[in-house]
Amino acid sequence: MSRTYKATGINLKTQALGESDKIVTILTREFGLIRAVAPGSRKHNSSLGGRSGMFVVNELLIAKGRSLDKITQAQTLKTYPGLAKDLGKLAASQYLAEIVLCEALSEQPQEELYDLFNEHLHRLEAVSSANPSGVLAHLAHGVFHLLALAGLTPQVQICCLSQRSLKPNFTDPNWQVGFSIPAGGTVSLEARERLRKEAQREIRAGEQGEINNQYPMPNASSAMTPVASTDSAALASTRASGTSATHWLPNAQTVVVHRQEIPVISSRLGAMELALLQHLSQPEIMQIDGARDYDWLSVEQILRQYAQYQLGRPIRSATLIDSYFAANHDATV
Repeated sequence: MSRTYKATGINLKTQALGESDKIVTILTREFGLIRAVAPGSRKHNSSLGGRSGMFVVNELLIAKGRSLDKITQAQTLKTYPGLAKDLGKLAASQYLAEIVLCEALSEQPQEELYDLFNEHLHRLEAVSSANPSGVLAHLAHGVFHLLALAGLTPQVQICCLSQRSLKPNFTDPNWQVGFSIPAGGTVSLEARERLRKEAQREIRAGEQGEINNQYPMPNASSAMTPVASTDSAALASTRASGTSATHWLPNAQTVVVHRQEIPVISSRLGAMELALLQHLSQPEIMQIDGARDYDWLSVEQILRQYAQYQLGRPIRSATLIDSYFAANHDATV
């Protein structure tokens, strides 16, 4: 006789199995992510039909199986009917569900993730269908909070290079700040430019050292001292050969240069976009005067690229978001 266990969970994903069954992927509070068969759930009169739908919260009795567990009883605790009535809300919910599927662990409690996901589904359902930017705002809010729970929050309050606080400058219409996905967040363009110039000076100094080494001054002392090369080509060749990046220059002292890497700028943000990103760390979404649909679209795109980089996989539901808001924009133009 199969061993049974009880769990409370929300359905994240379903797929057909055979002629009448479904495999349901469920996020449970008690056991994390589980996959279980809902037998007969595709039949017209099945008691598990509605209970195996997307984003339905059930109290479950599950029988352990050899390869897949089987749902034997399900009592629905909560549904989100408002999500299915609006394409934007449904796409945003599926988007969040994909991130949850990447973050959730199996065979251990996932109470925080379970509660957070349900909370953001509730907020999405409550958004007015006449407010598309509200859907985007709550989607971005949910993505940010899910990343934070996984310890993957992008740095948006300070510059990743200088570690100095960043404040949006609304008085200058041309003011911008960079966002670097590999660096993990916002980058002051001024700090990046300073670093770039310092790197150029070091390269030129290294090249001059190479020239002095090849053409020493007359009557120079024969005493030779190792100096760390700052020439990037020399460094690359020595790394490839497995040798030290040290060159012998006349009458030189040993110099070790620790060069900070210049981050790649993935996108540039205006003052409003930075303000919106910084606001996402708050528990609730507040109305920000002057925020347009375009600003929230930009913020969502930045978070999407960052999340895909951190999770190592594309978010497929994001294409539905693109289609929905493109159609919405065309309808209002």
